[in-house]
Amino acid sequence: MARMPLAQRRRQLTEAAIRAMARDGVPRTTTRSIAAEAGVSLSVFHYCFDSKQALLESVIETITEHYLAVVKEEIRPRATLLETVRAGFRAYWDHVRAHPAEHMLTYELTQYALREPGFEHLARRQHELYCATYAELLEQVGAGTEFGLRVPVPVLARYLAAMTDGLTLNFLVLGDAAAAAEILDMVAEQVAGLVHDERLLPSSGRRPF
Repeated sequence: MARMPLAQRRRQLTEAAIRAMARDGVPRTTTRSIAAEAGVSLSVFHYCFDSKQALLESVIETITEHYLAVVKEEIRPRATLLETVRAGFRAYWDHVRAHPAEHMLTYELTQYALREPGFEHLARRQHELYCATYAELLEQVGAGTEFGLRVPVPVLARYLAAMTDGLTLNFLVLGDAAAAAEILDMVAEQVAGLVHDERLLPSSGRRPF
């Protein structure tokens, strides 16, 4: 087996774990099956991850990175702020529709972590990561502009994380993509409506995006 930097090997095993868990479910996925999925020995797995918690945290972070990358690519200045926000939501939604099993896995990971003693912190880490992701995206939307938010970024980030989490689960259950797209358009309009032009505010009322 070719030697590989540790970070790259961890990534290989994490991606293999995502495929195995999405296919077989979290409880039925073993370290041995993940190693087989990645085409490495079990000893390589244990060299890269010293616990199942460490593996699951890497899985949670990597799934988030998957859709964050495509959303960040689409959040670039467009004709209007609304178009920019809509493009970001649509990029996320395209990822959900293209990878439903991966997004279904995120809910299974939450339930598994909450039910398994000693794993509860992973569920908290997962949802904290969702909020941090939206905060990062909101900062990207506002970077280099004269726009500001009428509400604090952390508040809106938590709202968007909760909204998309619920909407994604709703879609996975009901399969109504058109209805979900309509809701995302409505939320995009809400976000755009929470933005104001900083140049029109008195200096004492300025608030960073």
